[in-house]
Amino acid sequence: MKKGFTLIELLIVIALLGTLAVALLAAIDPFEQFKKGTDTGVRNTTQEVYNAAIRYYAQRSDWPSGWDDTGVWNGITIGESDPGSVVEPLITAGELKSNFIEIADDQLNKIYVAITGSSILSCFSPESKSFRSADANTKYSNPQFTNGVPTTDTLGDGVGCILDGGTDVCYWCIY
Repeated sequence: MKKGFTLIELLIVIALLGTLAVALLAAIDPFEQFKKGTDTGVRNTTQEVYNAAIRYYAQRSDWPSGWDDTGVWNGITIGESDPGSVVEPLITAGELKSNFIEIADDQLNKIYVAITGSSILSCFSPESKSFRSADANTKYSNPQFTNGVPTTDTLGDGVGCILDGGTDVCYWCIY
């Protein structure tokens, strides 16, 4: 009498392992994880630009002259204009690394910035679902300022956001 598993038993185990593997992949959702990783990188770059601008303003009590004179930063996406004209003053002042534009080039098209008076709003539009549950004070469907405070049509609830089935592009903002 030989000991071992029958062909049927082996096929059942293989089928169960395959089912578990499919269920695990569905739970992990690798595409969502990729989007989440990308959003984390863009969020960090957004924070870097915000912090550099705050440091610049704290030392000089003014924004770089080109921002006010040209209106470049009055609510634009950095990459849609000349990224150098927006970020270069911060690099020249030593607030950002000299190769910042090269490193963050693919992320600058996703970063939205606006200034008014001494206030700055730095935002990006996330691609992952996990950023929908971010702090309610950081979600905006149309970021802009009113009396130096960021405001919007749908502050914090994200109801009108494309990710939530709406039609508005929503932003994760730092202010």
